[in-house]
Amino acid sequence: MKKVFIITGEYSADKHASGVARELKKIYPDVIIEGVGESNLEKEGVKLFCNHDKMGKMGLTPKTIFQHILLGYDIIKYLKEEFKPDLVLLVDYGAFNLQISKRLKKAGIKTFFFIPPQIWASRKYRLKTIRKNIDEVLTIFPFEKEFYDSENIKSEFVGHPIVSELPVCNDKEGFFKKHNLDPNKKLIGIFPGSRIFEINFLLKIFVGAIKLIEKSRNDVQFVFSHALSLKDDAFKVDYKKIKGENHQLLAYSDALILASGTVALEAAMYNTPMIIAYRGPLFFYLVYLLVRNIKKACLVNIITKGDYVDEFLMFDATSENIKNAINEILDNEKKRNHILEGCKKTRELLTNKHCVEEVAKIIKRELEGK
Repeated sequence: MKKVFIITGEYSADKHASGVARELKKIYPDVIIEGVGESNLEKEGVKLFCNHDKMGKMGLTPKTIFQHILLGYDIIKYLKEEFKPDLVLLVDYGAFNLQISKRLKKAGIKTFFFIPPQIWASRKYRLKTIRKNIDEVLTIFPFEKEFYDSENIKSEFVGHPIVSELPVCNDKEGFFKKHNLDPNKKLIGIFPGSRIFEINFLLKIFVGAIKLIEKSRNDVQFVFSHALSLKDDAFKVDYKKIKGENHQLLAYSDALILASGTVALEAAMYNTPMIIAYRGPLFFYLVYLLVRNIKKACLVNIITKGDYVDEFLMFDATSENIKNAINEILDNEKKRNHILEGCKKTRELLTNKHCVEEVAKIIKRELEGK
């Protein structure tokens, strides 16, 4: 029997990896799968070596580094002496997985990386580690494959996992009734981020923009998304907050104010016009300028190689700029259609593959030596 070991480091990777495990077992029933993950992998019958508690929290603290070193040692020892996998699939969680790839290479274990670090965006020096230690990179963006091809690194575009994971949202009337929203007013969805430091930097700016929009018109209403990863009291605003219904808010809004990230891609899948605004610590911004490889931040613009969505980054992330951009989306049909054209192109580039099925097929092919 062939054996596969999967390493994830947080919830979304566990979810994506569980889909791969499910599809792989469908097409290769005799495969044995173990790994590092959470309930999603476990539900698919994957025996867990450990859960994410041992992966440590975000950030390069001495405690986290020490935890990662010990965990990496334990995993390699187990793989070499007991499980002896035919292939290890690394999923996202670049800082840890790139380090453990070095030990996997020394141990002679074939290693694939699904959802690799965004080296195309910044920290290109990580290419050296990937070239040396990863047997094949499974990319989730078409331009990523072009990037790895140009670096002579074996890769394959498998599609983006959110394409098949996003729920269908087709009950706008029910959503409005549930949250006591006015069906005669336009809905502006606000996504201030899923991390506390993002909230600290962006909330005041976003609230300021809302107040300016309210002064300029009376046909709008605002709802804040409260990320599931944040505690209920993580931030306070004098506007409606909704937790656990991000997809509905993305789908039913007339316009969106977003912190940069995957949420922009989700908005494009729901064909909702958006603007991106992001601000963080000045030091980290200066470091980012030194290590970045591209000048765009919104995934819609990056994937389409166009300028469809307005991006207000760092000093451009002002309440005034956001107010003007949202009003233009609401009032200027040409502007709105331009953004929606970018959303359409994004969907066309990403929806021709079923991601987890593709990954499973590639792993099966590798296990069979074809």
